[in-house]
Amino acid sequence: MTYTLKLNRIEPVTHDTYHLSFEKPEGFHYTPGQATELAIDKDGLRDEGRPFTFTSLPGEDTLDFVIKSYPDHDGVTREIPKLQPGDTVQIGDAWGAIEDKGPGVFVAGGAGVTPFIPILRKRLADQGTLEGTTLVFSNQREQDIILRETFEEMPGLTCKWIVTDEPDSAFHNRMVDAEMLRDIVKPDSDTCYVCGPDPMVEAIAKAFAEIGVPDERVVTEDFD
Repeated sequence: MTYTLKLNRIEPVTHDTYHLSFEKPEGFHYTPGQATELAIDKDGLRDEGRPFTFTSLPGEDTLDFVIKSYPDHDGVTREIPKLQPGDTVQIGDAWGAIEDKGPGVFVAGGAGVTPFIPILRKRLADQGTLEGTTLVFSNQREQDIILRETFEEMPGLTCKWIVTDEPDSAFHNRMVDAEMLRDIVKPDSDTCYVCGPDPMVEAIAKAFAEIGVPDERVVTEDFD
């Protein structure tokens, strides 16, 4: 089914990432971590849909997204900064395999952090703390870290920022790998989540296996 959403507001989150808030269709259902295909409701763009994660919670009155803009890409993300309140987009039904399966370690690369935003928000609302939960978030530069202050202010959440392309940053480090995760993950108890570019997701899933995390406690999108 296709839904047309009207944009209520758009505001920057980082230098190239935006928070968009839309009117929510009556009866629309999704769970934290799920996504939808979204297309700009303009001639030439309606067939250029891309998957984006809902960052609002199901009980809220709006459908929100945090979307990174890529000016050198054709389609949705290049057009995001041009949107104005009152503009419309089209989305389909919700889908996705990422869901909350308990506390543990969340590993994200770039815009891959977006499924974790509503999961952590929902658990914090339900439990009042994120004790026992770690977010490992890798970006090229410090200015790319999405919602850094929001995550740092979540009670109980341990944040480990990784910056790969900025040697002067205090967070400069190597790519996330098994050696790094071995010092963070408790393989016998943690649920381990990963989302980001496909090569990163595959590499981190293998790293979790290497340090002894059972397959059933690794949460990511299916590769099929």
